[in-house]
Amino acid sequence: MAVVTEEATLVLPAFEQTGAYLRGHFRLTSGLHSPEYLQCARVLQHPAHAERFGQALARKLQALEPGTDIRTVAAPAIGGLIIGHEVARALGARFIFTERDGNGKMTLRRGFAVEPDETAVVIEDVITTGGSSREVIDILQLAGARVVGAGSIIDRSGGRADLGVKRVALATLEVIAYRPELCPMCAQGSVAVKPGSRPS
Repeated sequence: MAVVTEEATLVLPAFEQTGAYLRGHFRLTSGLHSPEYLQCARVLQHPAHAERFGQALARKLQALEPGTDIRTVAAPAIGGLIIGHEVARALGARFIFTERDGNGKMTLRRGFAVEPDETAVVIEDVITTGGSSREVIDILQLAGARVVGAGSIIDRSGGRADLGVKRVALATLEVIAYRPELCPMCAQGSVAVKPGSRPS
């Protein structure tokens, strides 16, 4: 996994210390295979790391539009819940989250709503393609909110994911990944495992 940003040197040691930086043979949500995996839940189980990451992301988000009063932080469940809450706490904003319904569609539930022109940011633990964050952004914008940015602890896209808004990450990485038919680990007889929160 090649480090693209210097800030990764501040974040990755916490992943190493907590066993959240996994090495093996993994099947990513995208279907690609990789010898490395960052399991954010394992580092965010430690409140001190979550608080530090939340404060760092809050500072980077405020720098996107200085002077803007960010009123709401929104995140997709489940990956964005802890870090989203920490970013909201650092910003003095409220925190809401989206969930997938029975048909797999992302939606606001539990009485959560946004006001027209309400300023908001979207937070996720890891961005690969940015699909989940993009869904949350669309929901907020359709409700009339002004999404001023998005953020994540890790950007696994190498900076290429396009969310349609400005975005920041604490670590931008270039992930080694292979199509299954070209995976050298599969060629050696290794079986890929799915370590994330979604079922295989």
